Amino acid sequence: MQKREMCNNCGRPQKTCLCAVLVKRHCAYQVVILQDPKEARHALSSAPLLAQSLHDSRLLVGEHFDPEHLFGHHWQRDCLLVFPGDNCMSAETARQRPFRYLLLLDGSWRKVSRLIHLNPWLKELPCLRLSPASPSNYRIRKSPRSDGLSTIEAAVLALNSLSPGDDYSALLAAFEQMIDLQIAAMGEETFLRNYPDKPATKD
Repeated sequence: MQKREMCNNCGRPQKTCLCAVLVKRHCAYQVVILQDPKEARHALSSAPLLAQSLHDSRLLVGEHFDPEHLFGHHWQRDCLLVFPGDNCMSAETARQRPFRYLLLLDGSWRKVSRLIHLNPWLKELPCLRLSPASPSNYRIRKSPRSDGLSTIEAAVLALNSLSPGDDYSALLAAFEQMIDLQIAAMGEETFLRNYPDKPATKD
């Protein structure tokens, strides 16, 4: 079988290269993504797109993480976790705190729950709870939650909430094109059969 040619920049097959719509932005935080190893093997994960779209971001794959090694001695003070946890705060409150790192967990809800179980220090972090105004555009994956978002969608919503003077929505262009290309490759009939509750095109 002939190996597919891959783009050296975006890491995707040449036929579905996303370089034309990828953007690169700075933000006030260092965005760090902790990714479940099984999720890292998923070809349509949004985390690599997020990591490629933000300067100084880090995408770390694993099951066990040492917060002091990753974030320094003051990790509890410096990290804000984007997750609907017990220690939630509003974006307005978060803007008044000296957070340096914006932390996201990448994987299905089940995989993320496992990451938290394996890394109990995550439960000690203050959390930013998101309230999306519209459903996720991750039309090729299913979520048990009506407010579930892809990692890149969650990051964009978090950054827009924390930095109201900026708009990071342009980061979603590559993600949305990736979804459209996958649906086109599947064919609308196959897509609708597998995802009957999802629209074939973005509203």
